[in-house]
Amino acid sequence: MKPSQDIRSITEMKTGPAELIQTVSETHKPIIITQNGEARAVLIDIQTYEKNRETTLLLKLMAQGIRDVEAGRHVDQDRLFDRLEKRLKCR
Repeated sequence: MKPSQDIRSITEMKTGPAELIQTVSETHKPIIITQNGEARAVLIDIQTYEKNRETTLLLKLMAQGIRDVEAGRHVDQDRLFDRLEKRLKCR
């Protein structure tokens, strides 16, 4: 995808918002909105937004896990399973 092919002015957004929304919904490609010739915003469809949001949250969790391991805040698998078995047997 070349972003330069999907650039529209804010005037187009004001005069034809339904068309822009239909375009991003059908193509799932973002549209860059410019104001005074400069990129100011990006219009994306809701499915792409939700997928990007989920991906971002998963990456944050992974980064947190890596930091925890690097800081020594972890338990090896055998020890964890032993703890879980003991807890389950107590119930």
